[in-house]
Formats: sequence, structure tokens, C-alpha cells
Amino acid sequence: MKFFNNGMKTPCGEIHIIENRCKGCGFCVTYCPRDVLEMSKEFNAKGYHFPQVKDIDSCICCGLCEMLCPEFAVWATTIKEKEVVEVLS
Repeated sequence: MKFFNNGMKTPCGEIHIIENRCKGCGFCVTYCPRDVLEMSKEFNAKGYHFPQVKDIDSCICCGLCEMLCPEFAVWATTIKEKEVVEVLS
């Protein structure tokens, strides 16, 4: 196998959640392309399950979670970029 860096970089994201603003719709969890979020077993002040981060290393800061959240309770920020390494067989 050969490895090489083609010069591309992938953004790494950080997820921010306002737990008490969430109404538990689950859109952010269901439609995350990298399966970064999961629903918490805890309840917020309104009595809803809110999302929590399951795998932050998979987040590419695509922003889909914040676009889909009707309560504006979730957003992502870019924290760094990592180099993409391709594997050729």
C-alpha cells in the first residue's frame, strides 16, 4: 500500500449545545452525516431529551446540525484542519 498526501485538508469541528433550548426533535442526531451526535438519557428543564456529542473526532463542521435545528440550540465551529491521507492499493 502507498500513502500520500494530496494537499487537501478536512476541517474539524466543535459542537455547542444549549441544552435547555432543545425540544428533543432529534433532527441534528438523525441527519448528521458523520454520526457525531446522540440523544442524551437526561432531561432538560423543559422535560426533553437533548443531543450530546458521541464522537467529536468525526465532526467535519458541515453545519447541517445548526441548519436543521428549529430552536437554534446546536451549532458547530471549526477548531482546526487535519490533512487527508489517501491509501492506494
